Amino acid sequence: MNAHDPQAAQRLGPSGEDRLVKEFVVQNQDYYVDRFARIRQARHGIWSFNVAAALLGPVWAAARGIAVLFWIVFFLEMLAVVQIGIGAVGNLGAAEQARAERLTKQAEARAEQANAAKASGADNAEGLKSSAAALQRAADAAKAQAETAREKAPLLIGAGLLTLLVARLAGGFLGNRLLERRFARWRSNPALRHGLNAPLALCALAFCIVAYGLSVYRFAWSSPAAWIMTAPSNRDWQFALSSALDGLMETVSHAGEGFFGAITGGISLALDGLSYALTGMPWPVTMAVILILAWQLAGPRVTIFTAAALAYLALLGFWEKSLETIALLGTSAVLCLVIGIPLGIWCGRRPRVYAALRPVLDFMQTMPAFVYLIPVIALFGIGKPPGVIATLIFGTPPVVRLTALGLQGVPPAIREAAQAYGATRWFLLTRVDLPLAMPSIMAGINQTILMCLSMVVIASLIGAKGLGEDVLNALQYAAVGQGLLAGFAILLCAMVIDRIVQGRNQ
Repeated sequence: MNAHDPQAAQRLGPSGEDRLVKEFVVQNQDYYVDRFARIRQARHGIWSFNVAAALLGPVWAAARGIAVLFWIVFFLEMLAVVQIGIGAVGNLGAAEQARAERLTKQAEARAEQANAAKASGADNAEGLKSSAAALQRAADAAKAQAETAREKAPLLIGAGLLTLLVARLAGGFLGNRLLERRFARWRSNPALRHGLNAPLALCALAFCIVAYGLSVYRFAWSSPAAWIMTAPSNRDWQFALSSALDGLMETVSHAGEGFFGAITGGISLALDGLSYALTGMPWPVTMAVILILAWQLAGPRVTIFTAAALAYLALLGFWEKSLETIALLGTSAVLCLVIGIPLGIWCGRRPRVYAALRPVLDFMQTMPAFVYLIPVIALFGIGKPPGVIATLIFGTPPVVRLTALGLQGVPPAIREAAQAYGATRWFLLTRVDLPLAMPSIMAGINQTILMCLSMVVIASLIGAKGLGEDVLNALQYAAVGQGLLAGFAILLCAMVIDRIVQGRNQ
């Protein structure tokens, strides 16, 4: 019988549960047997105070492996120590006092100039006298501010002591309850560390001492050392590295000029063709085609919404630019899906591939768009194709992740049953995996469309036309109304596309 099995502990009765508690806590066993029993038996919770946790604070929490309690008490104590340090040794009002002394000297010097001017009969004597009086009043105000700041020292010390008391009470009242929860996790996972971890407690003690000391030195001393105020930096290293990156980008741009030009030409061809197809047809025909597609793919409700959106775009003069935006958004979204769905299928069936690509996907999603616009411009120039490429970088990760997630969530029993009936790999993928993973894949498509939408305005910075250009102009000239109208037009374009695409799934 496993001693860490909860059902086994229940069969053993209270004595078996007590033995598990004693094995878990190691030290002060009878105390924790009693406290854990009270916590478990209480229906609405009880307040159990742990004196050791209150006195030792983060050191006790580290020794028991309770990270949440460690950080709660640590930050409270940090705030308390800094407040006490500023109130006790901080030179409150030092800046105001120095300013008062400086103004007093200036007032005295100006008064001497006024007396000399008066003795010589100069015309500016009264002006100098008024200036000296004004400087003296400013000096008196600075002295009053310095005195007020010094009077705050007892308040800061009192606030620090109160915060320290709150930290002790938090450690005492939360200690037993959090330790009992850790005991419950340890029963189901015996690999968790139990007992007192003395080395970790010593490390926590050293960390707290250093952190508290440096914080007090930083905030309480009037002129702390420069090394604690600013992080160490080396501008020469930054310049050398940036120069090396400039040279690398220039070399890559020249070496792959033909390759990058071919990519730009292909995207331009697809983008210009779609844009010409949308804007070249008569607007009633284009509107009718969109409404018919909405009716066929998504039903009457989406068709009514689409008609209202198209009427908004047409009546307010956004029709041509909205079609350009749809061309840009559609080209970007199609490329994202053409690349992202097969890549997601590969990742869903090859965990090692997904593990290798995950950092790349994280980089593509977390890197600010303005940052990777720089290499895109360096390699592909400016205009619509670089905007599509930047959108492609930003919009591909969601569909890859959610496609892989959907395939990984297919029940193994269903796949095994299909294989038992002789299903081929292609049949298994197209008739079993993809249909079952379709909700997750459609969510990825939705997220990709929204990501592409968010890049419309950013892409306008590098020459992509459309509604993003109107929003950018509104930002430059503070045209709030025009910006809101253009932004709402972008939103309607994305919602129409999303509703039509999601309608097929429904």
